[in-house]
Amino acid sequence: MSAKRIVIAGGSGFIGTALAHELVRRGHEVIVLTRRARRRGDGVREVVWDGEHAGDWIPFLDGAAALVNLTGRSINCRHTPENLREIIASRLHSVNALAAALALVKTPPRVWVQASATGYYGDTNDQVADETFSAGGDTLADICQQWEAVLAAANVPTTRKVTLRIGFVLGRESGALPVLSKLTKCFLGGAVGNGRQYLSWIHLADLVQMFVAAIENEKLVGTFNAVAPNPVTNAEFMRELRRALDRPWSPPAPVFAVKFGSWLMGSEASLALVSQRCAPQRFLATGFPFQFVELAQALRNLCG
Repeated sequence: MSAKRIVIAGGSGFIGTALAHELVRRGHEVIVLTRRARRRGDGVREVVWDGEHAGDWIPFLDGAAALVNLTGRSINCRHTPENLREIIASRLHSVNALAAALALVKTPPRVWVQASATGYYGDTNDQVADETFSAGGDTLADICQQWEAVLAAANVPTTRKVTLRIGFVLGRESGALPVLSKLTKCFLGGAVGNGRQYLSWIHLADLVQMFVAAIENEKLVGTFNAVAPNPVTNAEFMRELRRALDRPWSPPAPVFAVKFGSWLMGSEASLALVSQRCAPQRFLATGFPFQFVELAQALRNLCG
């Protein structure tokens, strides 16, 4: 793809920042839609939007090569009824606002890449979930189903749609890994509960390249699991993290302690206790060049 304008809605966070930097490196003009626009010196322009209503951001979509939507309140909070309402509203409203905006512009983007999550599958236990696996039945699975359904209903006939169901993203400076690394360095790096729950991880560098592939490869259409090919159990993850940080064995954290600790940290224990064993079957079928296939390799890169 020659240098073009790419709009990233909700692009000021962990994933969006990394993606924006990569797209600028590739020579693209990058517009980030965010609630609080800042002046930046990295070649990215931020434009104010509220994720819900029409505004001065709409003209930036006209003639853009691609739209990426990462908007959505973090699920890393206590799942109170009020917080769950905000989580789902932030997702649905942003998709609806973007769909309405695309109907107003003369030349809509050629592709819309939409974030979703492996939470779509619910708790898979030790079953492997590829993109054909059925949706789960818990709260987060229902939210993901609604999220994806709104995109499916968007009437954008000239725009290719790609949905990435994103797993547990490993990054050096943001996300969950710095928190887990800090606990592990303090000799609190034991397994969570029985440790048998699966974790479908992805290195941030590979995730960014998945977004780039979705933007540039016109053959990519539909839903893709954005995870590495080798999910691990929680016990295996924590063992590899201890090795990467040169820490000894730590006792597992019992479920009651996980629930209490999550409450103290303002998080939700189910995020650490649910098992999701997902496979990036469609990306593998395209020959996607993973940089980090094994967890040990990824953690050495990020924690070394």
